[in-house]
Amino acid sequence: MTAERINPPDLSPPVGFSHAVVATGTRLVFLAGQTALDGDGKVTGDTLPEQFERALGNLLTALRAAGATPADLARVTVYATDVAAYRAHAPELGRIWRRLAGWTYPAMAVVEVVRLWDDRALVELDGVALLG
Repeated sequence: MTAERINPPDLSPPVGFSHAVVATGTRLVFLAGQTALDGDGKVTGDTLPEQFERALGNLLTALRAAGATPADLARVTVYATDVAAYRAHAPELGRIWRRLAGWTYPAMAVVEVVRLWDDRALVELDGVALLG
């Protein structure tokens, strides 16, 4: 399995994501959207950074259970109920990402949504990983 990160010099420098990921391998792992749910199915955390940390942790738990690591992530989509708040917290969210997932970034997008399945959820992450 290989996951080659492509960041063309003609595009703006990527910060916290890769412009493209070329994946070659034999298994794809599709990760369902994860919010800040605890083991009892309750949303935890009142702030975007708190919920982001829990949602990312949940995504990484599912990823590891599938036999993958954060470096195997090829694509992550972040669904936020307030992109302006997401941008305002971006430095802190980046620190959380690096602490939990490291410095290897997948191709990413942040999409603003009206609401998520649970009314208290502020952010949801889903993804695709590639295993050899």
